[in-house]
Amino acid sequence: MLTPMPLDLRMALALAECDLYSNLVTRATGRAVRGQLESMLSEMPGQRLAVLDFTHVGVLDFSCADEIVAQLLLRFGAGLPAHAPAPHPPSYFMFRGLAEAHLEALEPVLERHGLALVAEAIDGSMRLVGMVEPAEHTAWQLVLLSGGGDVDAIASFAEVRSMDLHAQLVALARRRLVIQTPAGFHPLRHH
Repeated sequence: MLTPMPLDLRMALALAECDLYSNLVTRATGRAVRGQLESMLSEMPGQRLAVLDFTHVGVLDFSCADEIVAQLLLRFGAGLPAHAPAPHPPSYFMFRGLAEAHLEALEPVLERHGLALVAEAIDGSMRLVGMVEPAEHTAWQLVLLSGGGDVDAIASFAEVRSMDLHAQLVALARRRLVIQTPAGFHPLRHH
């Protein structure tokens, strides 16, 4: 579906010529790293699935969480109101290697902006981090567990009504938490 592009934040730090290649601290560092990531993303044609790898990041502070994660999500359309035109082609982000210490800085930033993201744990399991309504979370889990498809297929997988599910799936796609194609709604996957 989408060709994933792994983005190692340690590499972005080095390219941004930051002194500490394993720590994301200060707003200036965050802006420099985000600039490198945006440059890498601009080289990807069509729809993009960027996999941001935090595995080698030791420290993430609030300012870098805001400058890198929140601003990337906002700039690529994840936080747009329903009536605003979405950027085309769409960009999607997955996050891997998020440790508990990273989440302590990241979760308040996501909440402040009303954002959520898809995170992959070390064991390959997926979860949502940030601001998500219970109905959205349930719909996201249905897409993940069913493997995706059209609304009727996902609804029949869970034995729920298609009409009830459709609005939630559209909202998830708008927030870039699932991929919407002519064939339906699909989980973010990089393999």
